[in-house]
Amino acid sequence: MSQPRPASDRRAEAPAPRRRRPASLIFEPPEAVADPEHFFDLESMEDPHELLRRSTELALAFRVAADRATEYQAMAAAQLADPRRFDRMPLPALAEQADWSEDYAQKMIEFGRGLLRDGGTHIGDAD
Repeated sequence: MSQPRPASDRRAEAPAPRRRRPASLIFEPPEAVADPEHFFDLESMEDPHELLRRSTELALAFRVAADRATEYQAMAAAQLADPRRFDRMPLPALAEQADWSEDYAQKMIEFGRGLLRDGGTHIGDAD
């Protein structure tokens, strides 16, 4: 599924880019997060076949998770921008909160409206 992408010049517009901490992954033990070299025990694997299998498995899982998260972002953006809401969020505020350009925010709103119209049926369809 092709997703809208942020405008490449968005970073040039911003006075100072915000640094976001990556979300912690709930299945990594806390001691693993404290060690910057630790990544799902991949660093301790010696068999390259097993390393390739496991790292590929993780990469695919992260792609699916990223696609699902993007769909949820789009649905939330569509809901927040809904003109029927008394607390509708203006496009510039929505774009700023999500760290998107306004053009990208508009595309995400449209994408989200489509998902909501379809009942969110795209979520989880990658299986």
